[in-house]
Amino acid sequence: MSQKNIVLIILMLTTTLLLSGCWDVTEPQRMYYVQGVGVDYKDNEYIAYIQIMNFANVAKTEQSNPQASPTEVGKATGKTIEEAIYKLYRSMDQEVFWGHMTFLLFSEKAMESEHAIPIIDTFLRFRETRYHIWVYCTQDPIEEVLLVSPILEKSPTATKLSNPKNTAKQESFVEPVNLRELVIGLNEPNHEMKVPMVSINKDWETAEDSRTETTFAGVGILSKNGFKGFIKGNTARGIEWMNDATQQGEITIKLDNNEDHDYLTVDIKKLDVRVKPIVRNNQVKFEVVIKFNTILNGFKGEITPRQVRKKVEEEVKKEIMATFEEGLNINADVFRLSEYLYRDNVKVWKRLEKDGKIPLTKESISKINIHINKVSPGRKTFEETITE
Repeated sequence: MSQKNIVLIILMLTTTLLLSGCWDVTEPQRMYYVQGVGVDYKDNEYIAYIQIMNFANVAKTEQSNPQASPTEVGKATGKTIEEAIYKLYRSMDQEVFWGHMTFLLFSEKAMESEHAIPIIDTFLRFRETRYHIWVYCTQDPIEEVLLVSPILEKSPTATKLSNPKNTAKQESFVEPVNLRELVIGLNEPNHEMKVPMVSINKDWETAEDSRTETTFAGVGILSKNGFKGFIKGNTARGIEWMNDATQQGEITIKLDNNEDHDYLTVDIKKLDVRVKPIVRNNQVKFEVVIKFNTILNGFKGEITPRQVRKKVEEEVKKEIMATFEEGLNINADVFRLSEYLYRDNVKVWKRLEKDGKIPLTKESISKINIHINKVSPGRKTFEETITE
């Protein structure tokens, strides 16, 4: 081998040795991973809550480590949300990684008077966070919501706040919203967005004691100018029936006026929602057409598909109007009717709009047509399973 070739080999080996080290990379076990962030506002200061997850309970979602705390929550205040987060950095032992952040939780105060806008802007601009961060609001203490652990002590990544679509196939009460969708909705007519509202639920128990879980309790209406209010509980049920994304819901009806008669719960699936603006004499009204299938999972007595159709149609219309009118009470276009007109006839929208949306009254929804494509009795016919 020539001396020239020997020199080349030595140079190649030296270069390889120099490139093999990654001295500027932090080892995964030496980092803290943010799961979620909560934000409150009090005494002219932002209060930031950071939820750090324990990866001892993440590697195995089926068999978690009961001795390890699934999450910990830190808290700090600041004149801006960034200042509060930097104060939290001072109390941490390791570098913080934001790439696994899955949700952002607002208090009612944090959404008032445009306080939410700089918060949203911060997490959109920061290079480590993603656009697909779920957004929620609550009236409960944020720290308590963040400390709720999943049922059966599963991984913290399995919580309802981190994966809101896990149960959507069974109950689509409120549609989840991420940061990207929130910004798009606030920038387009009607410049309002429905933010899912979560609360603490105490319906679960173990052999030792009762436990808490989070539940979807309604929506908060956020606008570009601040917070308008909440639509909660049964009053919010109309949102489910005005949404194509609803995979399954339930509605409970009574087939006659006999107070002793049993109630009947019907599953609703495969919604198809159409809204048509009708413009006459500088006034606009909206006609709504909704199609879906229904399934009866259990009932007593003899009933007919015609009876079910009639009562389900009446109840769905009633719930839609109740939600719409509750929205009007807080000056909110809860079904985004302004956007339907904007997409259909932008010239009329420009003529009628005020502050980005059109004026609405109880008569703005002139007609609701419900078409039930199919009434299924489940596995059996419309006869009773157990006869007396």
